[in-house]
Amino acid sequence: MAKRILVPLDRRTASAAILPLVADVARGAGPTLRLLHVAPVPDAVESEDGRVIAYADQEMARLESEGHEYLDGLAASLPDVAVECVVRFGQPAREILVEAEAWDADLIAVTATRTRWFDRIRRRGVADRVFRRASVPVLVYRSGAVDSAAR
Repeated sequence: MAKRILVPLDRRTASAAILPLVADVARGAGPTLRLLHVAPVPDAVESEDGRVIAYADQEMARLESEGHEYLDGLAASLPDVAVECVVRFGQPAREILVEAEAWDADLIAVTATRTRWFDRIRRRGVADRVFRRASVPVLVYRSGAVDSAAR
């Protein structure tokens, strides 16, 4: 049984759809959930006349704070579950895989938005890229259907 489950989340309501499923597993088996939010790397914010309003490091601190606030809110809805929250910056699929390896995750549980089959072929979403590249099992939750695969 998985002892370390990585759950990548973005700010969309659909991404948190997997939380009740993973929370039930966590309550039964006792693993630690690591909620992960990946934000884009920020640039400096400039006014219309070109003056810097906020430097990139200030924007990064703001985004990190907002990310932790978002994850802490979700963690509060998971009583009796060991939860850790992490915010990373960069490309979502890459950062999810880096975090899974760095944390030594046993499972990645991710929600995928349902797309038409042709769109899925043309451009893969983050969940599909993680599913194809992960070195650990990935549980992909798709709008009412649960698919899992082992790597």
